[in-house]
Amino acid sequence: MIDLYYWTTPNGHKVSIFLEEAGLDYRVIPVHIGKGEQFEPEFLKIAPNNRIPAIVDQAPADAGEPIALFESGAILEYLADKSGLFLPRETRARFQVLQWLYWQMGGVGPMAGQNHHFVRYAPEPIPYAIERYVKETARLYGVLDRQLAEHEYVAGDYSIADMAIYPWATLWQAQQQKIENFPHMAAWLERIAARPAVQRAYALVAQVNEDPKALLTAEARRLLFGQ
Repeated sequence: MIDLYYWTTPNGHKVSIFLEEAGLDYRVIPVHIGKGEQFEPEFLKIAPNNRIPAIVDQAPADAGEPIALFESGAILEYLADKSGLFLPRETRARFQVLQWLYWQMGGVGPMAGQNHHFVRYAPEPIPYAIERYVKETARLYGVLDRQLAEHEYVAGDYSIADMAIYPWATLWQAQQQKIENFPHMAAWLERIAARPAVQRAYALVAQVNEDPKALLTAEARRLLFGQ
């Protein structure tokens, strides 16, 4: 059994997608980041950086004590190794996947995250910041689009790289992008969205988060961004 500490954000979706795709037993433990639940002492024991997602594997492969993990990229890699799915063992294929996973962690996530912040959450518009992050998001999606021109999925076969990138890329409209500029990415988004496991993962949103706009309140912004 995997305990998934989750909220309905792109990083949260990464792990729920994997768990659904792999068919692993898990239970969702909501962490409402708009109410400050990520700062609760019990959660900080698992995720000291006060960010979701986090997991606790109650039955690790070594049969030892439960393993707690934070950081979505590390969680995906751990679960892939645990299950033997969506991350090849062979060196060349494995690092083809991992380089795109880390590309998401180091590029798409931070840049699109800043895009979201300045476009949607900042208390006042800052044109320079908006332009900076909208353009950088477009540059990264150009890289992705070129890769997908020659591959059905990001690293060849469907993998944790796709699961990491998809929840961010599917928000292209909110990121002020023009999907017609990225036709291969657009087709890939449709392929991912059609997967039953992805649909089940996103169905958690309605179960967990009754008010998707809750993060837009002044109190939520104070908690999330120190405003």
